[in-house]
This record gives sequence, C-alpha cells and structure tokens, in this order.
Amino acid sequence: MTAASENPRHDPLTRDDLSAFLGELGIEAPTRDHPPVFTVEESKSLRDAIPGGHTKNLFLKDKKGRHFLLTVGEDAVIDLKTIHGLIGASGRVSFGKPEQMMDYLGVVPGAVTAFGVINDRDGAVTLIFDEELMAHDVINAHPLTNAATTSIRTSDMKRFVEATGHSFNVLNLSSQGAT
Repeated sequence: MTAASENPRHDPLTRDDLSAFLGELGIEAPTRDHPPVFTVEESKSLRDAIPGGHTKNLFLKDKKGRHFLLTVGEDAVIDLKTIHGLIGASGRVSFGKPEQMMDYLGVVPGAVTAFGVINDRDGAVTLIFDEELMAHDVINAHPLTNAATTSIRTSDMKRFVEATGHSFNVLNLSSQGAT
C-alpha cells in the first residue's frame, strides 16, 4: 500500500489541478518557475522579478485539534503567545505537524500556501489573511509547490477561497505584539 492510498481523505491536487481550477473560475494567475525556495529569506531573491505582496504562511493547531492557516506578508511578525485570542483558537497554538499539513493542504513544509485550501475538501482548516497583506493589489503564493510562484489579484484570491468552500477571513494579525 502506498502512502497516497493510506490517506483516508484523498490524493492531493497538484499545481496543474490548481491552474485548471483557477481557469474554470476565469481567474488569470500567471505562474513563474524558479529554483525551490524553503524560507522567506531564500525567496526574497525573486522580488525584483515578481512584483506584489509576498506571503509567509503559518500552519497552526490549537488544544482542541482545530487547524488554522495564517497567510501574512513576508515580513510580518506574529506573536504566537497571543494570536490564539485573535483567531478564536482554544488556548495557545502550536505549529501543525507535517503529516497534518499534507493531509489537509496537500503540501510539505516550505510549500505552505493559501492555495492549499483547494485540498481541504472537508473545511477542517480556518484560513485567515492578514489585513496588511490584503492592501496589495496582487498577492504572490506558491502553487502547491515551492518551485514556482503564482501571482493573483487580491479580489481573485477571495473568489478562489470562496469557491473552495472556505470563508475569506481577514484580520489584523501582524499588529498583535508585532515589533
């Protein structure tokens, strides 16, 4: 039995599946291939070639096992000791495990992205965008792989998220205890 067939949920959708889904929604979202990047620092070398807001994503879980995906600007500072009160988590949050990330979002560490909600067919993950990131006209995110960046208009990101059955939540995440 392979790892994919052991997944009780489903096989994760791919970058091509995501592109097709965006196309079905009439969303233009150009994607640029590049060497894999695993951290925000590594991805900063791409900034001149890819304009717009660039993201950092935190996959978190609370004491009751609820999962949250926070999508913020690449330089945002999130206070993990207090963020639970703002996002409605039960007690302090911790980082979700890589296996949970794959199960819910279909991605591995280093490729976490708001686009991952396309794989969360049961709506188990609460996606929350930072208000500051939403001030950009264009948001850049990994298309389910860290070897590419997809640029999408902010209004189209909202359409995408809602088309996956998720709520489009925007909160001022980076002001809480940020420095």
